[in-house]
Amino acid sequence: MTGPELRQILEMKWGYPYDVQFLRRGDRRYFQVMWRYLGQASFAMTEEQYMAHLERVAYVLDEWAVADQVRSYLDKTKERPRVGKAISVPLVYD
Repeated sequence: MTGPELRQILEMKWGYPYDVQFLRRGDRRYFQVMWRYLGQASFAMTEEQYMAHLERVAYVLDEWAVADQVRSYLDKTKERPRVGKAISVPLVYD
């Protein structure tokens, strides 16, 4: 997966380039789609910073061999990011 591919997935699904992050709770890790997005007045990153961030996230997804899990989950989910509620994708890896 690449940063541009991840951005395309987000924009195709919800129409906006949403912020993404990882969350760790105990032994579990999650990929999260946040409610903030590029272009929003309160969004803290420039386009260049956002794309560099997506590249790093995509790299980690590939390193952990969970990129296909994320693609599949995002393709199938009916959830939408909304204020105060991120979409959490549980990551299963070895």
